[in-house]
Amino acid sequence: MIRLDKLLCEMGAGSRSEVKAMLKKGRVTVDGRPVLSGDRKVPEQGATVCLDGQPLTYAGTVYYVLHKPAGVVTAVKDAREKTVMDLMRDAPGKDLFPAGRLDKDTEGLLLITNDGGLAHRLLSPKKHVEKTYLAHTALPVTEEMCRLLEAGVDIGDEKPALPARARKLADREDGLLLTVVEGRFHQVKRMLKAVGNEVLYLKRISMGPLELGDLPCGSWRPLSEQEKRALGIEE
Repeated sequence: MIRLDKLLCEMGAGSRSEVKAMLKKGRVTVDGRPVLSGDRKVPEQGATVCLDGQPLTYAGTVYYVLHKPAGVVTAVKDAREKTVMDLMRDAPGKDLFPAGRLDKDTEGLLLITNDGGLAHRLLSPKKHVEKTYLAHTALPVTEEMCRLLEAGVDIGDEKPALPARARKLADREDGLLLTVVEGRFHQVKRMLKAVGNEVLYLKRISMGPLELGDLPCGSWRPLSEQEKRALGIEE
């Protein structure tokens, strides 16, 4: 058995607040009878749940961009820390998880989905999916640092980091846009350390065809149809 409001969210009817409003207005029926309270327990399978007379089914695969704040861990559950999935409680869909990870002190773009196949394709080292980060550093970024980053630097692993794209920001001397095609542990921080600098602030602004844009920190949005096509998602 499952709470009706939770079931409605998982079926893609809307966010928690939207579902609550729907119930209050008598728009939801279970087996033909109106239900006004979201705490009503219903079977996950077998009950006929309708919104405005139309039967609902599970939302299936869903895709979201989340602007992860610093201080939040990239995990589905954590006994002590706030997780990215705590920020996604109102998102329709079942069995959601973050595709990839960002360090606790890093903010920016995360893909949240329940499509394991897509996550595997995006995270596979063989795919070389580009990820672009905005970094603010302890020391001014120099052209020599950018040259070294673009050549590929030794970050202490068995193999050097693959060549990246590095561009100094015009409006601040400690600013850098860095595009990498790997996802090694603390990679950007280790790359900057390898060229004699230190990351003080880090934000992922894009991943493959997905861009963070002006999405507010802590907020999420569904992928657009154009983004889904760019990722090869077939509805």
